[in-house]
Amino acid sequence: MLQPSNLKYYFFYTAVFVIVIAGLKVASEIVIILLLAVFISSLLSAFLSFLNKKRIPKLISYFFLTLLFIVFISLITYLVNTSLTNFVLALPSYEEKIKSLTLLTFSYLDTYNININKDEILKLLNFNYLFTFTKDIISNLGVILSKLLLITIGVAFILSESKLFNKKLKVIFKNDTKKLISFNLFSHNLQKYFAVKTFTSFLTGLLIYLVLLFFGIQYALLWAFMAFLFNFIPVVGSIVASIPAVLIALVSGNIEMTLWLIIIYVIINISISNIIEPKLMGTHLNLSAMIIFFSLIFWGWVLGIVGMFLAVPITMTIKIAFESSENTKWIGILLSNISQEKRPIN
Repeated sequence: MLQPSNLKYYFFYTAVFVIVIAGLKVASEIVIILLLAVFISSLLSAFLSFLNKKRIPKLISYFFLTLLFIVFISLITYLVNTSLTNFVLALPSYEEKIKSLTLLTFSYLDTYNININKDEILKLLNFNYLFTFTKDIISNLGVILSKLLLITIGVAFILSESKLFNKKLKVIFKNDTKKLISFNLFSHNLQKYFAVKTFTSFLTGLLIYLVLLFFGIQYALLWAFMAFLFNFIPVVGSIVASIPAVLIALVSGNIEMTLWLIIIYVIINISISNIIEPKLMGTHLNLSAMIIFFSLIFWGWVLGIVGMFLAVPITMTIKIAFESSENTKWIGILLSNISQEKRPIN
């Protein structure tokens, strides 16, 4: 409970918070590598524990997971780079088709005496920004690969010391069993969140890939990978991921196929995020929907696009940290979704 006598401490904590966030924003490139390494390690450590339970030697399990992660990253990088290169070459033709479709729509609206600013809309349909952005990704592939290499090395080191970390925690919390149990529970829930989210994202990407292949949409692998990746962003991720494939279907001139594609996208995302995910998660995130939305905006501003992917686990960590102290427990309650405590949410 907030007491007037503690007001000076909250001003102090607010000042510290502002300084920390400013530091994170300035050092965002380093922080992103660290956070990705930590959260990927959290996911892989669950698989490491699974292999250990199957009595596979620790060293073999460690090298197997590290090698699997390197192969996966290399394969995805190659496939996405190839698809992006081909997409950039085809982008001018898509721009012309979309402009032609827009002009056709203008003519249709004119028959109903609906007047709109055509010039302004045509200016918005300039794909130069998208072309430059995509080309920058391809040209900066070396920089991206160097960061991926650093993340991979970080993951390898964190996994190698995962058992030692548990021993350190036991030493730290030797006089406070409750905090040790609480931390282990949080660690388990975080691992479970990433494991389930990765599985459901992979399932989303796979289903989208099969659907796009069925409809004959170009660059199906690229849009499927985008669906996989953006499924980690709650609320808006699946909507953003569907736009490119739907636009390509639209410029093909087949309106019926476009409508079917939109319907199937909605069915896949609703089924997975609202039915399959909560059942597999087994526990709710206990975060307010409003907090999830604003955390996307906030961490996206601090850490860029990666911050949006990590917004939920970062906010979960902060909430649990606040709940661990009686002085700040009320902040944790504000971040919680207490109206649906017994019902899983995405």
